[in-house]
Amino acid sequence: MQLKRTDLAIEAHEMLMEAAQELSGVSVQQEDKGGAHIARVSIETLRAQTQMGKPIGRYITVEFPEADLSEGDAYEALCKVVAEELSSLLSLQKNSKILVVGLGNRNITPDALGPKVIEKLVVTRHLFSYMPEVLSDGMRSVCAIAPGVLGLTGMETEEVIRGVVDKVRPDAVIVVDALAARSTARISATVQICDTGISPGAGVGNKRKALDKGSLGVPVIAVGVPTVIDAVTISADVLESASKNGEDTAESLSAALSEMDAEAKQDWLRRSVPGELSGFIVTPKDVDLLLDRVSKLVANGINFALHQNLSFEDIALYTS
Repeated sequence: MQLKRTDLAIEAHEMLMEAAQELSGVSVQQEDKGGAHIARVSIETLRAQTQMGKPIGRYITVEFPEADLSEGDAYEALCKVVAEELSSLLSLQKNSKILVVGLGNRNITPDALGPKVIEKLVVTRHLFSYMPEVLSDGMRSVCAIAPGVLGLTGMETEEVIRGVVDKVRPDAVIVVDALAARSTARISATVQICDTGISPGAGVGNKRKALDKGSLGVPVIAVGVPTVIDAVTISADVLESASKNGEDTAESLSAALSEMDAEAKQDWLRRSVPGELSGFIVTPKDVDLLLDRVSKLVANGINFALHQNLSFEDIALYTS
């Protein structure tokens, strides 16, 4: 049983640091900007890839746990931060064409991030062909698709997207998906952007064919927001917290755990957490409201990254 499952590179790095494991080939840079905390993780070697459990590449985490995602200056600043970080991983020219893919099942709320983002994008590919006069300077050709999930379509997502890529010939693909986190504080309060592509469903143990440059033939940037936590992860954190704070009713448990090294503690937790919890995924009770707000943030971050000189008023006009 895997304890503390996470899709976030920054959390994988934190867990290795907590376990005091020797780690080379990974660099981390952090800064605060626009009301958000930004962590940039670069995985540079095969050994680091194995230790982190993430492909070699660049991972940017934008965290905003205290931010108000309703309309206002703070929200607009966050949108611009997401746009800037996304742009740093894209190598776009003025005439670049981009395909945005919204992964997930729109009928399951915590998995509906991708489809919800797609609904809020400024898509323009058709306008370049039929109504070029309505386009302003700096706008690029953008198209989008929400391909659904294998259980509803009978088709692998990779098969659907590869067919679309072969037809529209984008210069880059942006894939949006819901993720799993280790920390409850990061649920719907974090955006991860990476240049490694994505394996749909990997965060909840339902890994499908990867969407990356190897499978699609063009650069693939993944944008994700954690919306769920594995129940086993929560159980393990509660047990560890009890041992650290001495809050367990059996004082001997706290004493015993405090004397264990990281490997022994992980082994104890693995044996103590009920195996049936491995099939449970936990999400906040107000996830529908959280997802509506964070999907708008992600969508506008993408809009600003892909279209130059765009304003919030322009976005409202093009998406109404």
